[in-house]
Amino acid sequence: MHTEAISNSIASQCSQMQLCNCNHFLYPQNSPIIYRHHRKLIRNRKPTVLSVANSPKLRLSESLQQETLLSLEWPTLCHQLSSFTQTSMGHAVVQKAQIPFGKSLEESQKLLNQTSAALAMMQSQPLDLSTIEDITGILNSAVSGQLLSPSEICAVRRTLRAVNNVWKKLTEAAELDGDSLQRYSPLLELLKNCNFLTELEEKIGFCIDCKLLIILDRASEDLELIRAERKRNMENLDSLLKKVAAQIFQAGGIDKPLITKRRSRMCVGIKASHKYLLPDGIALNVSSSGATYFMEPKEAVEFNNMEVRLSNSEIAEETAILSLLTAEIAKSEREIKYLMDRVLEIDLAFARAGFAQWMDGVCPILSSQSHVSFDSSINIEGIKHPLLLGSSLRSLSAASSNSNPLKSDVESSEMTVGSLSEGISDFPVPIDIKVECETRVVVITGPNTGGKTASMKTLGLASLMSKAGLYLPAKNHPRLPWFDLILADIGDHQSLEQNLSTFSGHISRIVDILELVSRESLVLIDEIGSGTDPSEGVALATSILQYLRDRVGLAVVTTHYADLSCLKDKDTRFENAATEFSLETLRPTYRILWGSTGDSNALNIAKSMGFDRKIIQRAQKLVERLRPERQQHRKSEFYQSLMEERRKLESQARTAASLHAEIMDLYQEIEDEAKDLDRRAAHLKAKETQQVQQELNFVKVQIDTVVQDFQNRLRDASADEINSLIKESESAIAAIVEAHRPDDDFSVSETNTSSFTPQFGEQVHVKSLGDKLATVVEVPGDDDSVLVQYGKMRVRVKKNNIRPIPNSKRKNAANPAPRLRKQQEDRQSGSAGSSNEEASYGPRVQTSKNTLDLWGMRVEEASHQLDIALACWESRSVLFVIHGMGTGVVKERVLEILRNHPRVAKYEQESPMNYGCTVAYIK
Repeated sequence: MHTEAISNSIASQCSQMQLCNCNHFLYPQNSPIIYRHHRKLIRNRKPTVLSVANSPKLRLSESLQQETLLSLEWPTLCHQLSSFTQTSMGHAVVQKAQIPFGKSLEESQKLLNQTSAALAMMQSQPLDLSTIEDITGILNSAVSGQLLSPSEICAVRRTLRAVNNVWKKLTEAAELDGDSLQRYSPLLELLKNCNFLTELEEKIGFCIDCKLLIILDRASEDLELIRAERKRNMENLDSLLKKVAAQIFQAGGIDKPLITKRRSRMCVGIKASHKYLLPDGIALNVSSSGATYFMEPKEAVEFNNMEVRLSNSEIAEETAILSLLTAEIAKSEREIKYLMDRVLEIDLAFARAGFAQWMDGVCPILSSQSHVSFDSSINIEGIKHPLLLGSSLRSLSAASSNSNPLKSDVESSEMTVGSLSEGISDFPVPIDIKVECETRVVVITGPNTGGKTASMKTLGLASLMSKAGLYLPAKNHPRLPWFDLILADIGDHQSLEQNLSTFSGHISRIVDILELVSRESLVLIDEIGSGTDPSEGVALATSILQYLRDRVGLAVVTTHYADLSCLKDKDTRFENAATEFSLETLRPTYRILWGSTGDSNALNIAKSMGFDRKIIQRAQKLVERLRPERQQHRKSEFYQSLMEERRKLESQARTAASLHAEIMDLYQEIEDEAKDLDRRAAHLKAKETQQVQQELNFVKVQIDTVVQDFQNRLRDASADEINSLIKESESAIAAIVEAHRPDDDFSVSETNTSSFTPQFGEQVHVKSLGDKLATVVEVPGDDDSVLVQYGKMRVRVKKNNIRPIPNSKRKNAANPAPRLRKQQEDRQSGSAGSSNEEASYGPRVQTSKNTLDLWGMRVEEASHQLDIALACWESRSVLFVIHGMGTGVVKERVLEILRNHPRVAKYEQESPMNYGCTVAYIK
């Protein structure tokens, strides 16, 4: 009756298929569908800025910015950055060059602050984001009404848990140090107001075992009842079939009992010739040979029917639970996607930090905007082209790792660091970019292949990187303005499809740029006015630059037209720059000379390329004839002399900077050592105090043991034995005191410090250096000061601040220990049971100094330690060897070594007073 009631209840529930069957949760039915309709309403709501988004000017702006990114090779830089992302979401975004730019100065500064916080976090406690999965597709499936599988639901749970762990690690790192809270606040702000959906995570964990990907019995009461009833039904069915199979086997109907499943029903195997043994059985299947029938006994029909019903009920209940969890995930779609967006920002921040660490970047300073005029001042020192630097770093690291694969990891890493630092200084050539505040147009001239375009691209990439929160591969503190638009006309825009020549392609791009520029824009134009008649090209380029002068934040152009360099003479808002060219090597140096005008050096470059000398000479005569008033040769000589003088001054400046760096390093080393003295002194004092306290406790225990032994023996002693007991106890206590008497070297040597005069090259103890050994490099002068050297550091100290190294002869003369030891031997010689041989080995009292503890060691390790101790132990002394009991293997090995060692005079095995310890007498 109980089985039928449950079966009827399950059948009615399965027919209704309502989500409220799961008694642990109460939610509206069909919530995914309701949520799906809600999303449709949101999608159909048209944004108010739709007309603006479709405006031609905005489309033109987006098109030009995308072309600028391609011209500056921004996707290539993003490809380098993508290797530092940890999540699949971050990797996809960076690979597509879709990393966010700051839409204002504040937003870009916020991105830079996030990068700085991530860099500080990486240096103290790295954060692992690789366990966070991209569950966007799962969320979309849930919202569309599709039923999620247990693996998909568990993916949501793992991601929520991983994000929660990220938040906990960030807060823990910030709480470790009070000063760290401000450093990590840009990262904490990202997750500060997020809903981590811990309830949803707990619900999923309560219902599903994410390791086995199965729904647990506790997910609902009905599921638990169904599975319990199914288990009981299967036990009954199995018991019945085993009994039937055994009867068939005994009757010869089968070679061995066989229970199997056919057509989702449990049955038994039986030979075709013995089907009569199951007269009312149902044949479910036949073997391929026809010799064996798989039959369901009549008694098992009802059990199999119940198994089918319970199995269908279990599937229905599991589906209801999965539907409920799917609805819950769909309901939380907004919170989860918002959380994933914040995680993406954190991943990008750590990617930017890793990228900065890889290329040794520094944080740029974005200059604030003035209400009166735009501040276009740029001061970037030693910046390297990011793409050239990235390729250089990769090639150097690959070369260092492949140079010798047999080297150890340590050697390989040292070689890599050394080769990287050596190679980075050579390529790419760092350049300085310095633009004054009032400058609006910079004209760069110089030879072909001299680096004009690369320098301009470097400035463009630096502006993009600072807007996106990336560090710059430069020195010191680079400073540059924040540009709202960065527009570039670089490369050949010739198009046969659009019927555009090289010149018309450039002009069409410049027309679009002039339409979009603002007072906060950066414009980069390569070879302005080229591709047409030189006179017309100069006139057009001059007019364009004068137009840009009044309408942009900064415009940087490259040209071979010398007339454009004369604009600076008429207007201070123009500035000139030139790429340096060496007439000695006939090669460009790839350096930018700000405020200078460069020559194209076309004839010199042609000469270095192997042109016929006669052609070069004829060309030089034509140049002089065309420009006789400029006195080209004289100007070049004067220019080269200035460049030579400049190189000398720069070399001297580098030497001075190197010496200054060495002096600062030495100063820092001395300052750190001085600051560390107080800490080390306190540490040593605490350590010595702890050791003395341990010795005192040990001595107290030993004396208490002697007193206790004396009291115990005194109760049973006669009057004649009392004196002997007193002497014996006094002797033992005196021996304990003598064994722990401190050395008097220091106190004796202190008395002679005042009369001590150090000599050159002598080693002395310096008190202010933690009593470290130092070498005298200058004898005391009139002011009683001594110059000593400790490692690389030289320090001048007072004479009373040093003391000599103790002399061994003086030590022996001043040490009263031999006299006390002699008195002790005299006492022991008069006591009962003593001998001259035992007295010669000193007091037989165990201390920490004469004990070798082998407890818990393996046989090989214990043997090694005992051999070392016996070889270096003091002659005519006692050694207490603690070996314990255990299995007795270590003890047997110790006794064997002591028995055969040449330095051991004799040894005494353990006694009730020294359990687990053997005493050895050293010759």
